[in-house]
Amino acid sequence: MEQTISRLLFKETFIAAGFKVIKLPTEREDARHDCHLEVSEEAGSTIYIYTKPGTTAASETASVSVAPKYVYTPLNHLKDGTVVNLYGVVKFFKPPYISKGTDYCSIVTLVDQSNVKLTCSLFSGNLDFLPKIYKVGDIVRFHRIKIREYNGQMQGITSGGFASLTFDGTVGAPVVPRTSSRVYTFMDEEQKTIEELRVWAASNISISGPATKLSGVQPMLFFDLTCQLVGKAKVDGSSFLLKVWDGTECPYPTWKVPVEAKDLEGEKVLLHQLGNLAVDILVYDNHVQLAESLKIGSFLRIYSIHAKEASADNEDVSHMEFHLHGGTCYGRGIGVLPESNPDVKELKEFLESVTLTDSQNMESCSMDIDSTFGNVTDLELHLQRCQQLSVTVLTDHQDLSNTELKTITNSSAPQQYRIRAKLRTYKPQKLHQSVKLHCSKCNSLQEVPDRDDFDFILHGSAGTAPNPELHNTSWYESVTWTTQEQKQREIAIHFVKHDEMLQHPEDTLIMVEGGTLKEIWKLTKRFKCVIPVRSTEDDLELLDLSAPFLLKGNVKYYGCKQCSTPKPVKNLSSIAAEQRPSWEPTEIAQVLGIELLQYVFIMKFTLVDETGSLNAYLFDYEKFFQIPASEILTSNFLQQKMQMTMNALCPPGRKLGDLPWLECFIKSYNVRDAMKNQVCYQIFDTTVAEDVV
Repeated sequence: MEQTISRLLFKETFIAAGFKVIKLPTEREDARHDCHLEVSEEAGSTIYIYTKPGTTAASETASVSVAPKYVYTPLNHLKDGTVVNLYGVVKFFKPPYISKGTDYCSIVTLVDQSNVKLTCSLFSGNLDFLPKIYKVGDIVRFHRIKIREYNGQMQGITSGGFASLTFDGTVGAPVVPRTSSRVYTFMDEEQKTIEELRVWAASNISISGPATKLSGVQPMLFFDLTCQLVGKAKVDGSSFLLKVWDGTECPYPTWKVPVEAKDLEGEKVLLHQLGNLAVDILVYDNHVQLAESLKIGSFLRIYSIHAKEASADNEDVSHMEFHLHGGTCYGRGIGVLPESNPDVKELKEFLESVTLTDSQNMESCSMDIDSTFGNVTDLELHLQRCQQLSVTVLTDHQDLSNTELKTITNSSAPQQYRIRAKLRTYKPQKLHQSVKLHCSKCNSLQEVPDRDDFDFILHGSAGTAPNPELHNTSWYESVTWTTQEQKQREIAIHFVKHDEMLQHPEDTLIMVEGGTLKEIWKLTKRFKCVIPVRSTEDDLELLDLSAPFLLKGNVKYYGCKQCSTPKPVKNLSSIAAEQRPSWEPTEIAQVLGIELLQYVFIMKFTLVDETGSLNAYLFDYEKFFQIPASEILTSNFLQQKMQMTMNALCPPGRKLGDLPWLECFIKSYNVRDAMKNQVCYQIFDTTVAEDVV
């Protein structure tokens, strides 16, 4: 800028455009004007010079763009409180996500040849203004990033005028910046900086290979997937469905998320043709808002998908589920790739070479009816179809032949049978009453406690003040405050750390003392897991097991009073020390000595055929309805889905002859008491057909 100004003649007229006006903090000391003009590359700072007649052939106005020379600071020379420009190689990043407010946030960890690490927290109300980072190894240039020291380490945070460029970190790749800015500076010498960083990173940064293809997915794998979006649908308030493909087929049967056809966006003909080439990915919590905004046909890179092999108890056939869990731990997130991206160009070329035929979708019957429950006519057609076809699917024992109900009731127990019958009635009619808690160790059943029971226990524990000697240990940090209500309460929240550092709320387990039911439910919306506790002299301890020992999302987890032997809460530190703490309820229960109670559906079906009838019990965690019993009580969507399922199995108001057929496995067993022996029957290895709902 000084070189440009020095070219101006005395008393020459000029106009400065695209500059920022800043307040000069030292104006009293150096007697300079208190306002200065600052160059802005984003705004395209320009000086327009008016040349007097006679100095050139004609009166004219010349423009001189200001091209400032930037100084870039190595990462080992950063100082607290400064605003600097820098280059770095991406060692870790979290794709942009919605922060606690309305801004988008992205976390980026950089390194350079000094081997010093800098973690940057970048915020912007506009998603396009954040760096367009696609993979580890990318190179970024940050202008005007503020440096601050925290816990002895330098961190970067966006400041006024922050701007970024991103470059592919592959050696030999074209040096083409990714940015949403229309105007930016890029000097020839900077290309040399990028090439040097590329060469250094190639031998000093562990850069993962190509993203995993669906054909290479294995159970329990966390992987990144480059794919095209072909369908999407809202599942409930905390989850969203993405249907994607990459041109290859998963070697395992894949889970099909149950959604109504009218709710599914996407070209139905294409979805039908893709068949098993398209997979369902269920995304949760903070990823839902971004997922809803995605356009069908866009190319995505989804980071840290969890491939989970799932099957019910005693089921030989399993399927693969794909989940993008809530939170941003380990870089979980969704990135939209431009069509100019080299990986997208390669993927598009491959997808165009894939031949699609109707035979791709041999197992999908539901696409035959465009909208299963779209209107009354569709429902009538569906029910007529169910009268001829079974509305249930057998998952095992295909060698068994059908047995008449009269033969079964006249036979001794225990035995297993395959039957074809109709569901005349079922209990309970209020389906939410079918959910119970079951202990697999002592085989006991109990009702799910209501919220009043939990609230009563919380009020009782609030009378015990938190013990300050138990605060701020090596594995958790504590915060306390006193409520302002008439009867004051002292509340303590203990935040479990990982690697001696606090994590983002969506990845953090917290322990709460003195909280009310309303306060604890609010905390479950912000944090991964919540454990209600109270203080003793020596340690924190769980509340009475009549209350849930853990809350995660909308689910309350209970322990069996008879079979549990609660252990000290400090045992949780063993999970916190793991490389990737999952905070899964089963693992938490195990270290705390809790025998976890499982949510289960308990129902009685009255089944009939031409020869007789019998009552069979349904004892099911999630296999029969393909709905987790643990989630049914807190999800209106799942309750509606279950009601729709029962209406399809046993349509209300219909004659017996018009009811659909159920094909089931049932087993007989003896129940003895002091007075008599009774034969009972239970449905097993049976699930509702996919095209019923």
